[in-house]
Amino acid sequence: MHPHLHTKDNTECEAVMIALEECHAKGFMWKAAGMCNDAKQALNTCLKAERTKHQSANRNGVVSKKDLVRQKWKEIDENR
Repeated sequence: MHPHLHTKDNTECEAVMIALEECHAKGFMWKAAGMCNDAKQALNTCLKAERTKHQSANRNGVVSKKDLVRQKWKEIDENR
């Protein structure tokens, strides 16, 4: 399973998504015979790379926010 495909976060994978959709449009037997597996694997790899990139950005944002909170608490403790 993969997340919703056409979102603002997945623009880097647009070409791979289109290739998978075109493969699926060829019909049920095409999918059932495994002819779309390579396109699906490529999409999963691309989405994983995008997710990892977003997770890193979010993690870095949290670290900077925690540092700011620690700094503010340190200032509060020093001013008591």
